[in-house]
Order: sequence, then C-alpha cells, then structure tokens
Amino acid sequence: MKLLTTSLLLAALTTGTLAALGLSHGRLNPVPAPAYAVPAGSAPVDHAAYDRLLKKHVNAKGLVDYRGFKADEKALNQYLAQLSNNPPAASWSKPEQMAYWINAYNAYTIRLILDHYPVESIKDIGSKIKIPFVTTPWAAKFFSIGGEKMSLDDIEHGTLRKQFDDPRIHFALVCASLSCPRLRPEAYTAPRLDRQLDEQGRDFLRDPAKNKVGKTQAQLSRYFDWYRADWEKNGQSVARWVNRYAATPMDADAKVTYLDYNWSLNKQ
Repeated sequence: MKLLTTSLLLAALTTGTLAALGLSHGRLNPVPAPAYAVPAGSAPVDHAAYDRLLKKHVNAKGLVDYRGFKADEKALNQYLAQLSNNPPAASWSKPEQMAYWINAYNAYTIRLILDHYPVESIKDIGSKIKIPFVTTPWAAKFFSIGGEKMSLDDIEHGTLRKQFDDPRIHFALVCASLSCPRLRPEAYTAPRLDRQLDEQGRDFLRDPAKNKVGKTQAQLSRYFDWYRADWEKNGQSVARWVNRYAATPMDADAKVTYLDYNWSLNKQ
C-alpha cells in the first residue's frame, strides 16, 4: 500500500508539477509568481552605483574582476539593499521594471559568486548531492525583494519571462559563465534599455565562440534550444531572431546544431 501511494505521488508530481516548470540552462525550473508587497508610489531605483561598479570591474569582453568586486563588497551590498527595499511598483514603466529585474539578476549572480569565491564554475555551487530542480544555484533563495525570499530562477522565470513578452532578456541575463552573453560594463536603464538589448543581441550573435551563423547551416548557442518557446512566440522563429542580429542571415531551412556550453567562470 505504501509503495502504491508513493507511485501515485510521483505520477502526480510528473504530470502536475513538471507542467508548471520552465526551461533554463538545460534544466527545468519553477515559475512562481512574485508575492512581495510594493509601497505605493515608490520611485524607480537609481542604478548609478551599480553602473560605477560594472565600469570598474568588467572589461570590454564582459569578463569580471571578481577579486575587485570582493574589495568593493560594501558598495555592492549597498546597491543590493537598495534593490531589496525598493521592488518595482505598478506605476513604473515597463522599461523601468525590466531594467530593475535584469540588473537584479546580474548583480545577485555576482553576489552568489562572491559568496563562494574562488570557484571555477557557478555549477560547483551548492550541495554535493544534486537534486534536479531543487539544489541548483539558480533555485537557491539567497536574497529578498520587498521582504519576499527569492532565487535567480524566480527573477528569470517567475518575473521576466512570465510578465514581459521580450525574448531579448536572454541576451542580457548573465549566468557567470563563458558561454553566457557578455556582462555589459554598464547598468541597464529605462531610457537606453531597447538599444542596450539590441546591442546585446548583435554582440551575442556575432561572437563566433557563442554562435556561428551561415546561410545554409548554423551552430547556435543552446539558448536557442532551451528557450525555443520564447523565440517562437507571436509568429516568430529562431531563424527570424537570429537574422535580426547575425552578420550573415541564415535560411529558414538551414541545418541547425548547437554548440557545447562552456560553464567556466567568466572571470578576468
């Protein structure tokens, strides 16, 4: 009887829980809705302090001086406290909210690396015994936004992918690995967000270490496989998104393969 009950429970988890999971970095992840309280009339966060840190510790290739960030830990923590205490309000514009969440994801990723530094890969962080969808570094609820404990997955899947219909976020979120899009040496801001996301798309698609695009065949980043549902929304396709930014357009029926993902730390 106990065995039967366990089997039924596993079946329910497979059909019910997994249906509510999203795909990221080659793994399934929960997509919760944010539950924080937002103060009425709160003003958008000023990202200038984070911008200064990025200009100081990130080079033109998007590689990060984590030792430098470690030395500037106090300034980083002050910025993170600002994010934590000022979640986006409904009165903020869409670009203001998106810039907030993209910066939060990237800044808290840096914080996560610093908490375990030195480390050779973000995938080395966490329990020695890996439980899929539970003990990944992206699932760890190690910070709070508006008093609500959150994870990097909560930002990516529960907020950005769920609330904003813009696949270009995948060009901006940086998982601290060499195959990620490069970390910009500047913060995302509402007035420049559209241009910044397009620049990230061009940079990502024209980097031969991450995408090799030709007319009849293309070796693409696994982002285009992992997030296929995002790229195919609203009548779009992977090929259309690639051709929006690639130097050489690929045919709609081009042969597509995916490059191996390099999880080595994006350090200087």
